[in-house]
Amino acid sequence: MTKSLWMRGFTAALLVGLAVSLALAKGSKANQIPAPSADAALAAKSGEESVVFSGGCFWGVQAVFQHLKGVRSAISGYSGGEANTAHYEMVSTGETGHAESVKVVYDPSQVTYGQLLHVFFSVAHDPTELNRQGPDDGTQYRSVVFYTTPDQLRLTKAYIEQLDAAHVFKHAIVTQVVPLKAFYNAEVYHQNYATEHPDSMYIWANDAPKVENLKKEFPQLYRGSPQLVAVK
Repeated sequence: MTKSLWMRGFTAALLVGLAVSLALAKGSKANQIPAPSADAALAAKSGEESVVFSGGCFWGVQAVFQHLKGVRSAISGYSGGEANTAHYEMVSTGETGHAESVKVVYDPSQVTYGQLLHVFFSVAHDPTELNRQGPDDGTQYRSVVFYTTPDQLRLTKAYIEQLDAAHVFKHAIVTQVVPLKAFYNAEVYHQNYATEHPDSMYIWANDAPKVENLKKEFPQLYRGSPQLVAVK
């Protein structure tokens, strides 16, 4: 285990009570966050589209989207910086421009982009936390939607404006909305981390509640068996 991973686990142990309380509070509010008023209709034919979400540690964001119907893959990685710094220990310094990210590949005939946004802004993370998420602090944990199409840009901005106007959150949304330039897969040991380490104090306190909230708040979209990344 690297020093950064050890520190993450140690921080989780110290803050487990607070993290659980925050997770429970967030879960109770998830059903108060409205779906996007503007959304694309389900596609007539099966296909693939992708978007990259950043919202704190990628373990939890990945786990949420792996349990979402219509998602073909959710891969942990890095976006926002250069290829030569897309490595965990370098990203963990907060000085690379990268954010821990998850590339979500989905079938638009099974799940809409608006539904992905609804999940991202309600159960996957807190979009009002600036350069942090839960116990994790640094620009690598910032909230970002790295869009890949003009429609994604339009729908994302419209949804943020809708949520801010409705004062759904106590604070303003700080999510950045920027075009995706590149996505770099994270190291193999980060893939499927929440599924493979259910007894981890960090996962138990911060990420398992997100999946439970997805199951509770989006039962029609919840998939019991996660779509795991195939790793060697």
